[in-house]
Amino acid sequence: NSFSLFENAAILKDPEAKDALCRIIGRLLRSTVTLCSRVQILGGSKAYVKDTVGADNVGRFLVELADRLPKVVSTNVGVLVPHFGGESYKIRNALVGVLGKLVAKAFNDVEGDVSSKSLRLRTKQAMLEILLERCRDVSAYTRSRVLQVWAELCEEHSVSIGLWNEVASISAGRLEDKSAIVRKSALNLLITITKKLNELEPNRPAEDSSKEPTSDGESCNEDGEIDDLQPEVTNNTHLDSLPDSCQPENGEELREKDVSVPDIGNLEQTKALIASLEAGLSFSKCMSASMPILVQLMASSSASDVENAILLLMRCKQFQIDGAEACLRKILPLAFSQDKSIYEAVENAFISIYIRKNPVETAKQLLNLAIDSNIGDQAALEFIVNALVSKGEISSSTTSALWDFFCFNINGTTAEQSRGALSVLCMAAKSSSRILGSHIQDIIDIGFGRWAKVDPLLARTACTAIQRLSEEDKKKLLLSSGSRLFSILESLITGNWLPENIYYATADKAISAIYMIHPTPEALATIIKNSLSTVFDVVGQDQAQNDTDDNTVDCLTTVQVAKLSRFLFVVSHIAMNQLVYIESCIQKIRRQKTKKDKAAAESQNTEENPGATQENNSINAELGLAASDDALLDTLAERAEREIVSGGSGEKNLIGDCATFLSKLCRNFSVLQKHPELQASAMLALCRCMIIDASFCECNLQLLFTVVENAPSEVVRSNCTLSLGDLAVRFPNLLEPWTENMYARLRDASVSVRKNAVLVLSHLILNDMMKVKGHINEMAICIEDDVERISSLAKLFFHELSKKGSNPIYNLLPDILGQLSNRNLKRESFCNVMQFLIGSIKKDKQMEALVEKLCNRFSGVTGRLGYMIYPYTCYGLYRKHIRYKSTPTLADTKQWEYISYSLVADVHREGNQKLIDSFKSYEHALAEDLVTENFRSIINKGKKFAKPELKACIEEFEEKVNKFHMEKKEQEETNMESLVVPSKVKDEPVEEYDEDEDVSDSEIVDPSMEEQGDSLKASDSEEVPSNSEEELSDSEEVPDSEQSGTTSPYSLTQNTSAATSRERAKSSSRIRRNLRSSSRT
Repeated sequence: NSFSLFENAAILKDPEAKDALCRIIGRLLRSTVTLCSRVQILGGSKAYVKDTVGADNVGRFLVELADRLPKVVSTNVGVLVPHFGGESYKIRNALVGVLGKLVAKAFNDVEGDVSSKSLRLRTKQAMLEILLERCRDVSAYTRSRVLQVWAELCEEHSVSIGLWNEVASISAGRLEDKSAIVRKSALNLLITITKKLNELEPNRPAEDSSKEPTSDGESCNEDGEIDDLQPEVTNNTHLDSLPDSCQPENGEELREKDVSVPDIGNLEQTKALIASLEAGLSFSKCMSASMPILVQLMASSSASDVENAILLLMRCKQFQIDGAEACLRKILPLAFSQDKSIYEAVENAFISIYIRKNPVETAKQLLNLAIDSNIGDQAALEFIVNALVSKGEISSSTTSALWDFFCFNINGTTAEQSRGALSVLCMAAKSSSRILGSHIQDIIDIGFGRWAKVDPLLARTACTAIQRLSEEDKKKLLLSSGSRLFSILESLITGNWLPENIYYATADKAISAIYMIHPTPEALATIIKNSLSTVFDVVGQDQAQNDTDDNTVDCLTTVQVAKLSRFLFVVSHIAMNQLVYIESCIQKIRRQKTKKDKAAAESQNTEENPGATQENNSINAELGLAASDDALLDTLAERAEREIVSGGSGEKNLIGDCATFLSKLCRNFSVLQKHPELQASAMLALCRCMIIDASFCECNLQLLFTVVENAPSEVVRSNCTLSLGDLAVRFPNLLEPWTENMYARLRDASVSVRKNAVLVLSHLILNDMMKVKGHINEMAICIEDDVERISSLAKLFFHELSKKGSNPIYNLLPDILGQLSNRNLKRESFCNVMQFLIGSIKKDKQMEALVEKLCNRFSGVTGRLGYMIYPYTCYGLYRKHIRYKSTPTLADTKQWEYISYSLVADVHREGNQKLIDSFKSYEHALAEDLVTENFRSIINKGKKFAKPELKACIEEFEEKVNKFHMEKKEQEETNMESLVVPSKVKDEPVEEYDEDEDVSDSEIVDPSMEEQGDSLKASDSEEVPSNSEEELSDSEEVPDSEQSGTTSPYSLTQNTSAATSRERAKSSSRIRRNLRSSSRT
């Protein structure tokens, strides 16, 4: 208003009024300048880097000011923008929040001329570009805050649709950010975008629409149409682009509307719709490209990553984005997570995706999921189904619908769907065993009937269902259809109608079902075994029982390999089930005995004096009556187990002479190489028999390790590697001498063998069934395996190992370092392994102690002592032996470099002082450039975080390191020169010689050889005549490196020719002439 008064000429004519107006404007100018300077001080002081409280207060003030006075702040935004280059991330966070408030509130005014509108748009666009740029800020907190602001802007519809694809692309890139808070904000932003894209609203069923109603802020009407477009365009153009399944049924009405749509009047709306659909397509492609990243996030150690990734995948599935459904299948294994929040997220996602109000639809979703799942996913699915049945989420009506699918009561049901329905019912039976009891006859009739010929896997699922029956239902089954069922199971095992790839899994389940419900399963098992043993009838009973290898080979050449493979599989599986059956019987007897003793004690307490009862119990304990009963049970169990495979002459033997035949067959490599499938079955059967019987295991351990190392089939080696884990659990003392061979499987060429070896060793070590021996470096090398799966498993092993006790990695690390230094390992791989292992040590005391351990390790790598011979002195030809510390070998310097790098990864603020105090232990290694460079890296890192009092010590330490490095380098060069030309050589006439001839310097004698060392000491003062060249040459010995045919690049010994004595004499003469010439010059 003051400025407008200057437009009045009458007022300006009055001098007093004019002076008053100038004073007012001057005050306004001074106050404006002062305010701007204060804002600059508030936003740009470097003191805020340390004054975090002040930075927080200033940040809140700026954000609040932008929220309440957006237009005022927007006119002065140029004062704030330069402070994005400040060091305080909190100030930058506040500025990001200010820009977000301004974009949302400062540009909503539609009044003004065209130029002012254009200016506002340009200003808003500039702010949005700054926000996009700040997504790459160096601070994770700022990057996270920027993504949060973008989410707020999307919620308030302050971002145009054309910009959303760019925002989505940036947020998708931030999913791979190293900071968890940034990844969380990026996931939330993508979830917000999918919720607010009205033009891409997914076609959800009615029940989904009721669960997720449209928010008030969305501009969609009841039919999901876009309000800002005309109904004709929306109903025709948009719906025409949808699939046929999404088209409404009133096609005639649409065709009528198509005729009524003008060709020109709606051109702008049509272009807008096309642009919107193109943006939607770009967004869909962006999200589809992010699916692999989302799968990785589901395996993240951060619970927020997993939960938000699951939520985003659910939204993507509703939009039918490519790959979303396949990624959602991978959430099933997360049901086993120990984190409760992750399990709840998986369960909620499962309910949202697969559980419908319509029970038939729910049943169909579940059975299709069971059909498409692999073994691991089926285990997770079973876990989730059990939980949902217990909570009532899967209702009885859904169970009835599953039975309808299994019994083919629903039209169009296939044999595969019937199998899937029975699989889900078997899963639900774990928590409610009554589910299967009412349809036992249906399971037998359909599961083993004609539909099993259509889908052979249906018979395997039926066998699983029989095993899941309750005890009452099993008794009813034995009374009503027991003989029929056992006849079916026997024919299933001995018959030939099952395909080869399905037979083994089905026979496995059938044998398990027999042992689960038959009162005397060993009797039926013997019948089955004898029925299958007819495979040997082609050579007669005598030859089948003959023990000679030749007859065994003849037998193998006449039988069918497929039948023999099935026979071996069935026999070994019967033996394993017999072992489990014996253990279950022993446990049952113990429970009955405990229950009986408890009942007897209670009855005695009621009838007799409690004091007398207690006295009787103490007497029984002293006599050892209870212990004798347990010992008797243990004896019976051992005898029964021994009768399975290697029963004595007077004992029964369940599998007869099969074990002997099996052992001889597995030793016949020539025959097994011709039939790889037979070798797989034979070795699997051998391993099972070894697990059962200790003596049989001990006799065949050598054979097993020979096969696991040399078998050409990776399937055989992989199966044997898995069996080694079971053997180590059952007979640890027998496997202990073979520990190194077990670790050797980590170096196998096959990926499956290495993966199984990592799994087996991880299981044994983490469950304290195998001690961590000196071969743990083999597992460490697997961290850098070329296969990502093996590398991840190795990292998981060390991560879990670090949680045990006081972190065993701390004690193992120095030995791992030494062993890795001696391996032919790439430097980069070594660095990655050590960095990962050292990163698992979190305690400061352990880190500090580890620094001392690593420094002391330098002292153990100091080269070797030797004797150097100076063959000539100033008095003629002498043998002069000088004891010296030899130059380090290549292996020594390599270890020094690796130890120093480990210190770089280990040393932190508390470890710097320990490193300085241990200087004497590694000063000799500073002659190497790489070692010194690593120490300089430690020093530079220490300077950044050191306190002022320690920084002076670090600088002094840096000078000391540089000084010793230069001294050691000069000393090394001097030693090399002195070895070539000894000083003060006596002047003698110089004889002519050929300058092109080589000159030998000296000879190093290794003191490790006792006789040679003694002769060297005795000859210290021995004088040799100057003309006895032949005698000297004859006394020379060829160095070790020359005898072995190898030379070390760091050895001082130079190879001399010893072909003839003349050559040695010439060499000695040349050396003498060279020395004389050097002394004269």
